[in-house]
Amino acid sequence: MTRFVPVLSVIVTILALWYAACIPMNVKEVLTQAERDGAVINPEGAQTRRDLSHFGLVFRNLDHLGGSWSQDRARLPAPHQVAAELWQSTWVEETTGRRGIVKSGSLSNRSLVYHGMVTLGATFVGFLIGAGLGVLLAVGIVHSRTMDRSVMPWAIVSQTVPILALAPMIIVVLYSIGLEGLMPKAVISAYLSFFPVVVGMVKGLRSPDAMQLDLLRTYNASGAETFWKLRLPASVPYLFASLKIGIAASLVGAIVGELPVQRGGLGARMLGGSYYGQTEQIWAALFVAAALAATLVWFVGWIERRTARAMGARP
Repeated sequence: MTRFVPVLSVIVTILALWYAACIPMNVKEVLTQAERDGAVINPEGAQTRRDLSHFGLVFRNLDHLGGSWSQDRARLPAPHQVAAELWQSTWVEETTGRRGIVKSGSLSNRSLVYHGMVTLGATFVGFLIGAGLGVLLAVGIVHSRTMDRSVMPWAIVSQTVPILALAPMIIVVLYSIGLEGLMPKAVISAYLSFFPVVVGMVKGLRSPDAMQLDLLRTYNASGAETFWKLRLPASVPYLFASLKIGIAASLVGAIVGELPVQRGGLGARMLGGSYYGQTEQIWAALFVAAALAATLVWFVGWIERRTARAMGARP
């Protein structure tokens, strides 16, 4: 109950602000429709109102704003319109749609479930590649001064390149060598997810203090024994913290990678919605992406708790 009330308060506040924002955002289209239906609007004519302030139009026409929350192809759809789109493009499409899983035996390519699964597949593959690469680079950086001086600066520089500029080039290059479908998106996901893993893992592997390292030296422990028995266990909390960031970044990379490809996935769904002015479709895909990110981060946290318990940590 102590958690439920604050969370519910935040949700109610966000919904109230959202509904309020729909009024000025959609006011011009609402007034145009009201004028077509015979209402007297101040000022008259859509051309006259085109350059006027949204808030000014709202205060001049307070009696004609009822359509702000039910506008077709609204600039900002109301929360209940997004919820209806979510319901329609998930449950209704799969259970009653001609291409849904109930009637065809496979997921409909019009459903957000299908597009979410496409994005999820690229996210997982990219995350595994990025996390594996990040751990290997971190181990090399910690144990090799040459790699520390050469690889780490380039890893930092790589994250300064905007992914939106880099993604089309990655896709074109991989297509030219015959890599299509999931792999280009996975590469972009790996590109975004490897960096937090490198940084977190390096910090974790270097976290044992001098006294702990000296103690192992007194036991005549080899470098491998020091790694497996001291550095690696000490890095686990840092690793999982970076994996949570990495898997969320991997999801973002998969969505960005779907924008130029447009062959399924939440990114393609958002782009399709922007082409045809279907803002409900964009928002619905956005909510599914957010739910996927939260689920993936929770899943990594669940593995972290299981790992900590297996290592003897107290709850």
